[in-house]
Amino acid sequence: MRRALYLFLLLALPLLTQPVLAQDGAKLPSDLQPVPEPPPPPPGFDLNPALEPQVTITTRGEDKAEEFRVGGKLYMIKITPKHGVPYYLVDDKGNGGFTRMDNPDVGLRVPQWVLFQF
Repeated sequence: MRRALYLFLLLALPLLTQPVLAQDGAKLPSDLQPVPEPPPPPPGFDLNPALEPQVTITTRGEDKAEEFRVGGKLYMIKITPKHGVPYYLVDDKGNGGFTRMDNPDVGLRVPQWVLFQF
């Protein structure tokens, strides 16, 4: 019984790809029109340039360091050595202590927002 099921699934697999293969030879209608440009943002939606990260690139010997700041506060440094893989120094807690990360996407990162600042 199990062999018959496997044989059926093996033979049915090419039939599942038929809808995908049918898309290749499809002709487009002749009355297509280009997509219109999106409307401008609403009037109250101004981007704050202070929230954009400011990047400062410096060279230390043969290494390149990119410093990322928001609101004048340094939160991340990307070090790119001449020979090797780039790594990051990240201030996760906002206290000025940097931790090394070889890959900035190391899994689940909990959102951290500043609610009050004294």
